[in-house]
Amino acid sequence: MPRGACRSAIRPPARRPPLKRGYALRPSRSSRPVSTGREVLTCLNMTTSSVDERTGITYDDGSSELLESLRGYLPDDRLEAVQQAYEFAEECHREQMRRSGEPYITHPVAVAQLVAGLHMDAHTVQAALLHDVMEDCGISRGELTKRFGVDVADLVEGATKIDNIPSTAAPGGKGAVDAETVRKMLLAMAEDVRVVIVKIADRVHNMRTIEYLEPHRQHEIARETMDIYAPLAGRLGIWQMKWQLEDLAFNVLDPENYRRAASAIASRRAQRERFVRRIERTLREALTTAGVDANITGRVKHLYSTHEKMQRYAAEGKSFDQIHDLFALRVLVNNVGDCYHALGVVHQTWHPIPGAFDDYIASPKESLYQSLHTSVMGPGARPFEVQIRTQEMHEIAEYGVAAHWRYKEDAGAADRQYEERMAWLRHLIEWQQEASGTEDFLESVKTDVFRDQVFVFTPRGDVRVMPAGSTPIDFAYRIHTDLGHHCTGARVNGRITQLNTPLENGDIVEILSSRRSAGPSRDWLSPELGYLGSSHSRQKVRQWFRRQERGENVARGRDLLERERKRMGIDDVPEEFHRDFNYESFEDLLAAIGYGDVSLQNLSNKLADHGAPPAATPQLSAPTVTSTRGAPSVRVLGSAGLHVTLARCCGPLPGDDIIGYVTRSRGVTVHRRSCHNASNA
Repeated sequence: MPRGACRSAIRPPARRPPLKRGYALRPSRSSRPVSTGREVLTCLNMTTSSVDERTGITYDDGSSELLESLRGYLPDDRLEAVQQAYEFAEECHREQMRRSGEPYITHPVAVAQLVAGLHMDAHTVQAALLHDVMEDCGISRGELTKRFGVDVADLVEGATKIDNIPSTAAPGGKGAVDAETVRKMLLAMAEDVRVVIVKIADRVHNMRTIEYLEPHRQHEIARETMDIYAPLAGRLGIWQMKWQLEDLAFNVLDPENYRRAASAIASRRAQRERFVRRIERTLREALTTAGVDANITGRVKHLYSTHEKMQRYAAEGKSFDQIHDLFALRVLVNNVGDCYHALGVVHQTWHPIPGAFDDYIASPKESLYQSLHTSVMGPGARPFEVQIRTQEMHEIAEYGVAAHWRYKEDAGAADRQYEERMAWLRHLIEWQQEASGTEDFLESVKTDVFRDQVFVFTPRGDVRVMPAGSTPIDFAYRIHTDLGHHCTGARVNGRITQLNTPLENGDIVEILSSRRSAGPSRDWLSPELGYLGSSHSRQKVRQWFRRQERGENVARGRDLLERERKRMGIDDVPEEFHRDFNYESFEDLLAAIGYGDVSLQNLSNKLADHGAPPAATPQLSAPTVTSTRGAPSVRVLGSAGLHVTLARCCGPLPGDDIIGYVTRSRGVTVHRRSCHNASNA
């Protein structure tokens, strides 16, 4: 049957009229109004509006816009399947109202519209329409399977499981609930990423109507959106939803700066539009002359990212007008060769700004985002950005991981690019099993997943993508755990480098290791010293110390606790002190202190809750290189034949600033000068 042909006249059940805004908003079981007969569906047109006979109020549930979106890419038989899901959702939610006063069906329809905007497959659109029927309407998985099939039932159940996280999910309150939310979302993504795409779309629409909630709930949801949902959307490459979530949450969390950023952009709108038209016309003429077929559009930076850039520029003493990527030209060409050809044309037309070029084609982001980014000085000394990519790259840039499901009816199919795109998730699932608790897991997500990245190379030229701020030790652990444990030094770009040096894009890193190494140093776990920038590496180091003799760790922990207690002038440690750290026994706490899982600063803060205010914790300074990195051992001049032992507590490495203490039975024990034990010896 050709698209658009009439199949049947479908009359949906009549609905109760909406409440006006500002009224009590909750599900009602009152009697339903008589249908006016105006809601007949023909030719697969879903209900678009309904009129309340008593008040004359007309409302629109948005289904007509959804249908138009779907007709653009789904075949007719798939449209019928979506129609059935809509009818079932409408019937289930018929007597429920949103806090905005609108019929509840407007929400799942809006979520489905967002999903359809990504051109997702029909099953995902159906799941978006049905995503609340299990939780809010008591519909069983069996009934969903019978009506819509296993795939749709799986998606709806997956979305429901993410929602069902009680506030008592784990000890630790809100932070534990946040961690459980992330865990469930990641596990759902590992099984089927479409579940999380539906949940992100669900959050977008809920944020659009957040003003109807109590202020404290608005703030809680906005904070969760900014910390979890927006970064996750970005990690999946669904940038349009990420930007929406950030702007909506920004407006709730910091309305004053939101208005300031909006005002700064709006005040220059007319001037900006004239400028964009001018540079767009200039570039189009230049590309045509060069024989490059291109489609050029303008892009304006979003409010939250504008605010962040304004903050950074203000700290550097720069003005708002100096933001060079406030607006950009986006250039779409036919192939990769044309990308670089167009880049040459751009640089011939305007002067490039030094240090403002990124080649994400040669080095794609982990989400497989590819594009050339360059900033140039335009007319009137006004900087702007140009992004150049192919149409295929643009699809991935716009839709991210959702691009895999576009136009596909075989929802289980996978391709090589999709597998690469989701590889980071599998790694994270492995790492989260190693996390010792809520704080560790949230830290790993925020530092290893939701943070900017750097691209570094092995000596053989293999690329490794690392979280920004990663060090040579992080690099060693990314290659292999054993290499990290036995790392003694590093060469970056051919030069010996301190192990706490942050890596930069393009660095070539060679790890020096020795089997005679005593293993990781406890200093590596000190945030002040900056040896580890990745939580993955930090977990590996902590695991190494946990595997050491438990008795040794308990004894060391007892000694450290006793020293800290005396330093702070506290008489006794409470018998239940371990509960402050969520450990089952006092001995478990001592072991954790011993292997470094509980920092001295944290210990001091907790002790302060039971006694005197915490004394200033000695600040550790980063070690300085005072000798050749390659030195194989420590020589004590003037003491021939004296036995030398490297302290296991800090594990001094070649090149570290060291200090030695003479003991009766062990000769000279060598510590790092910054070692806490050395300072107390």
